[in-house]
Amino acid sequence: MVKRLSVILAVGSAIVLASCTSFWQAGAGGVRGGVSSSLVDYLYPKGEVPPDFDETVPQLELPLRVGIAFVPQTGREQSPISEATKAELLAKVKDAFITLDYIQHIEAIPDTYLRSSKGFEGMQQVARLYGVDVMALVSYDQVAVSEDKKSSMLYWTIVGAYIIEGTKNEVQTFVDTAVFDVKTRKLLFRAPGIDKHQSESTAIESIEVIRTSRAGSFAAAMVNMTENLAKELTKFEDRLETEPQLAQVTQREGYSGGGGSAGPSLLLLLLFLRLLRQSTSMCSKKSSAI
Repeated sequence: MVKRLSVILAVGSAIVLASCTSFWQAGAGGVRGGVSSSLVDYLYPKGEVPPDFDETVPQLELPLRVGIAFVPQTGREQSPISEATKAELLAKVKDAFITLDYIQHIEAIPDTYLRSSKGFEGMQQVARLYGVDVMALVSYDQVAVSEDKKSSMLYWTIVGAYIIEGTKNEVQTFVDTAVFDVKTRKLLFRAPGIDKHQSESTAIESIEVIRTSRAGSFAAAMVNMTENLAKELTKFEDRLETEPQLAQVTQREGYSGGGGSAGPSLLLLLLFLRLLRQSTSMCSKKSSAI
């Protein structure tokens, strides 16, 4: 009787453990999910055809007033980052550029303001609300994959061996920031950011690991985008000298940072500021090395 009871318990435990393994494989192993926010869908929500090329030249008044916001997410998939984390990421981007002489202020705008009204009209309404004349819209696309590996781990329990399959988790994140002149709706420049994050876990742990990896990958992609944004801004400054159709630069009343419309004095000022930042950075690195 005791022997029969032991056999029943062993079989029952095996069934339960097998059920648990099947549950985690269904919930994590072999699962693929993603979230995205489309700039095209936001600016052309009804599938409109983009207008023909407009020769209107944007007029940028220095110092610039800039707004930055995430494009609202499409679909019902849960966002990989909270609203608080989004605000923190935008604040880091703001800190990277707010010290530029020709930027008056940068407003980090919650994407909730962009959800109520889409299209260029919606962007312009938000810009007027915050008093900005340049908008930086951050869109993203993230894919998370969790799949079982061939390797596995063997756990000994009171009723015998229990095999837990290992799981490979991969998250790929792409973010893109497009900078628009609000008045003319023209794209001034854009900058991408990419991150690929891989991790390993047991099948039981993979859900939490994927959640953490998605947030970390998003933050890393934002850092990469911020670095590329600085490079693209420098390229844009350089192109103003040879491509006046990109934008005409003027100064606001009382601003003493430069003069004229995209003239040599302004360009020399921008070049000087960039060289000054670079030399300051080099000096700080030498000091730390000493």
